[in-house]
Amino acid sequence: MPPPLPRLPAVPIGHRLITATLAYLPMLVMALLALGSWWLVRMTPLPEGPAVAPPPRHEPDYTMRDFVVQRFGRDGSLRTQIEGDIAHHYPDTDTLEIERPRIRSIGANGRITIASAQRALANGDGSEVQLLHDAHVVRQALPGEDPIDFRSDFLHVFVNFERMRTHLPVRVTHGDSVVEAAGMAYDNLARVIDLQGRVRGVFTSPRSARP
Repeated sequence: MPPPLPRLPAVPIGHRLITATLAYLPMLVMALLALGSWWLVRMTPLPEGPAVAPPPRHEPDYTMRDFVVQRFGRDGSLRTQIEGDIAHHYPDTDTLEIERPRIRSIGANGRITIASAQRALANGDGSEVQLLHDAHVVRQALPGEDPIDFRSDFLHVFVNFERMRTHLPVRVTHGDSVVEAAGMAYDNLARVIDLQGRVRGVFTSPRSARP
């Protein structure tokens, strides 16, 4: 019968705890590092994207008083001249808001058109103008013709295309003929005027038909 195995000396519990702790210490350190990394990721703010410029506000970037603006053709001749008491330029729409505008336009055939109103809204190059309140446009006569006079509380003038329109009551005077309508679309190049709504007026023979 083999001799009994010798009994190992008892290991104190404190020593065993220290040994177990040392054995698992690398795992505990790695777990703490992972937890710390997760916390840093959660607390770190996300990088901001490219800054988005705010939309431009409808505010004037400059103001003119007692001004004159002129626009010339490619041949150097004066095409449009805009005068006014006060003008505010709005960069977001590239428009001019004008108080008491006086506009003079010269067509390719030399015909002069003069416009005025209490207020006006014009685009950057003056090729499109909205006349507001007491709007008055006169297309001066060429030799052998009569002038044409337009009056309304609103006239939308397209200078380059020689067109004009309004959705408000309008009074048109051509020589001795006077016409009133609820609205109008006028095309000078096509020599056509479209009177809208109720129309009334007095018509006379054109100057060319007179003896």
